[in-house]
Order: sequence, then structure tokens, then C-alpha cells
Amino acid sequence: MTIQLTAFRWVPPFAQGFVRDLRVRWALEEAGLPYEAVLIDLDDRTAYRQWQPFGQVPAYRDDEVEMFESGAIVLHLAAKSEALSPSDPAGQARTASWVFAAVNSVEPHVQNLVSLDAFHAGESWIEARRPQAAAALHERLGGLSDWLGEKDYLEERLRAARAGRHRRLRSFPHPRRLYPPLRGAPGVRPGDGGADADVQGECAGVIGRLRPAPCRERRAIQKLGLLIG
Repeated sequence: MTIQLTAFRWVPPFAQGFVRDLRVRWALEEAGLPYEAVLIDLDDRTAYRQWQPFGQVPAYRDDEVEMFESGAIVLHLAAKSEALSPSDPAGQARTASWVFAAVNSVEPHVQNLVSLDAFHAGESWIEARRPQAAAALHERLGGLSDWLGEKDYLEERLRAARAGRHRRLRSFPHPRRLYPPLRGAPGVRPGDGGADADVQGECAGVIGRLRPAPCRERRAIQKLGLLIG
């Protein structure tokens, strides 16, 4: 069967660019694996919860498995393709380390800042809290950027995105150019408020919340692009 991956048919503007099906679709494109996008309506998820207990996206199925949680799905795909991860145990261990780093060490700081802007904009306490959240994110991304140095990849044999694209990303072009494999990909349709908006807005949303951010933090976001959306 063709791989199936769920995405929301539409999401409100504040969520566009932060829906987690993007990281899985990016991995599928990098691995050259065809897939079908199954679009889910936000207001009718009762039956869908049999597939994804929390009603979230993405959920995934192929000939072998039915699963959810984007980090777990990316690791499943990485085991299938050396375009995403080495096949030896040591290389797969490093791949898992970076996936968990993205989900556990980096993404919570990103999500904290996004939540402040999306749900609490204009509230009196934000003026004091937001700079603290932004500083924490800058520190976390700065540490990663220092570790990367001038490398265009996280590991010598772990290239979640093509090195050529990373070179283009250094100047941070328009978000539409950040994800060339996804433009015109299966299930990515112009005007779709959920699936397509992620492609155009993922990096723009995070970077926009960091401005003015030092270049090193922006480069760190580039390197974890596949993993943290």
C-alpha cells in the first residue's frame, strides 16, 4: 500500500507553520518514498482517534505499521532509508540522539515562545516573560550552533537535508525556497490552510519570533529543520 500520512485540512493562522506533519513529509521526500496525504477535519475527529488517540497529526501507516508521534515516525522512516540515517547500529543511535534532542531539548523552547505569541499577545505579563523565553531559546540554539561550527550537517553520515540546500539556507531566503522537495509534493496543494501553509510558514514562523536573532541561532534552526519543524 502507499504510505498514508495525516494532516489537518485547515488550521487557524497562528498554527500555520507549526503543524508537525511537515517534518514527516520532509523525511518522506528526502527518502524518495511516495505517500498519500489524508486530510483531517478539525471539527470531526471522533473516528480518527482510533488511529491517533489524541486527535493530533501526523498519524502514519504503511504495509508494516500504524503509528503516530512525528519523532517516532521519522525514526521509523530513517530505518528504511540511508538518505536519512546510516544503517549500522552506531549511526542509527546517533540519528535517534538528534531526533530526541530536537523533540526534547529544542522544541519545547520554540513552542514556549510560539504559545506566548499565539495565546497571550497583549497581556500585561507578557512584556516581562517574553524576553526571558526568547533568551532561553537563543541560548539553546546558540549552543547547538557553536557545536556545529561551519558544518552543513549534524553528523558526517546523517544528512536529513541535502548539503546544497543547507548552503542556500545560510542567507535565509524566502520561506517558499526553504523546502524545495515539498513544493508540488503529494498532498501539498496551494491554498490548503494546513498542509501547504506548513511548507511556506514553518521556518518563517520560528525565525520571525526570534528577530532580531544572531546569525548563529538562525543557522542552528536550519540544521534541525527536519527534526523540529
